[in-house]
Amino acid sequence: MIRLAGFEDCDSIGELWLEMVQYHRAFDPQMFRPNPAGAKMYAGRIEQWLADPLTHVLVAEIDRQIIAYALAMIADITTDVFEPFRSGLLADIFVSSNYRRHGWGRKLIERMMIWFRSQDVRHFEWHVSANNAEAIAFWRSFGATTTMLRMRAELAGEDR
Repeated sequence: MIRLAGFEDCDSIGELWLEMVQYHRAFDPQMFRPNPAGAKMYAGRIEQWLADPLTHVLVAEIDRQIIAYALAMIADITTDVFEPFRSGLLADIFVSSNYRRHGWGRKLIERMMIWFRSQDVRHFEWHVSANNAEAIAFWRSFGATTTMLRMRAELAGEDR
């Protein structure tokens, strides 16, 4: 079942966040280094976001176990030197490894899209690892296109 997250779900979402970070470390071990208290900190942020009308948190649940979640918000994605541009931002989506390829991610996104439309948002954006072919294929199935590329250059010198 897909449903709105509640305060009772925050710790489970924090644990899923940590699983997501560990999953992403395979794609970029430099960027995804969780704080030892990261799961608890993330759970606290989810708790705050639940009260924010411009933020939406969904969970997928099987037999009272949270197996996936999605976090999205409404944002003006430009700075003040541009005209305001209301957009949806999908901050996180994660399905626990044992439940992938069963449609849970698709169900979460379809429900999130309903919420975005109800907020008068015409599109939404997110980040995806350039090395995550499975995720890229998933997003392409929704008609997603690449709009920007985030790049990085390593600086030569001493180990940091």
